[in-house]
Parts: sequence; C-alpha cells; structure tokens
Amino acid sequence: MKRIIYRTLIFTFAFVFAGLQLFAQIPDEVVLSLKTGNASTLSSYFNQNIEMVVLDQDDVYSKAQAQQIVTNFFSQHKAQGFSIIHQGGKEGAKYAIGNLSTNQGTFRVYFLLKNDGEKAYIHQLRIEKQ
Repeated sequence: MKRIIYRTLIFTFAFVFAGLQLFAQIPDEVVLSLKTGNASTLSSYFNQNIEMVVLDQDDVYSKAQAQQIVTNFFSQHKAQGFSIIHQGGKEGAKYAIGNLSTNQGTFRVYFLLKNDGEKAYIHQLRIEKQ
C-alpha cells in the first residue's frame, strides 16, 4: 500500500513539474534568432511597442524602431551563440535570461514575453554588456 501511495505522489509531482515547465517554454525561433543574430526573425516577435535597452539606448520603441536598433546591434556585434541560463514564468507570461556571445564580447540578454491569443510577443528586451 505504501508503495502505491509513494508512486502516486512521485507521478503527481512529476506531472505538476512538467506542466509548470510548459508554461515557461520560450519559442525556439526566439532563441535561434539570438544565436544567429537574425534581427528580422527576432523582431517578428516584438509587440507593437517594446520597452528596450540595447547598450546605451533605453526607451519604449515602436516595433519598426526596435527592429532597426536590433539590426544595428547585430551588424556591429556578430552573434556567435546564445544560451539561456534561467527562464520562468506563469500562464500568459514568460521570461528568459541568457548570455549572447559575439565577436565583440559577451552580453547579458533579458526578455519578457506575454501571450496574446496563440502567439507570444516580446514586451521587454535588454541587451547589456556583461
């Protein structure tokens, strides 16, 4: 009897933990676009207005302005890789913190995504020298 209860508890905890991880999933395209420096794909996830800090530029930008800033960043800093070091969230919102390796050094990246229907949009993006 104890064995059945123990297995049930383990199964329940594993199921709950797996469910929480699903809420915290970052779209693969966002991660890949940071790894490769693809500003076009990354900006397709931008909200209409995005709070953004990229080096010394810090403001709320329109989607088009934000895309131009990110394009300029990646043209000056060739991406060599990106790895998520922490991610989390809850239903409707998720965030990630990672390291972006470039030919000009390593940068800390933070972004916040919020769901709008079926798609997640980036509401905040920070790229700061580490």
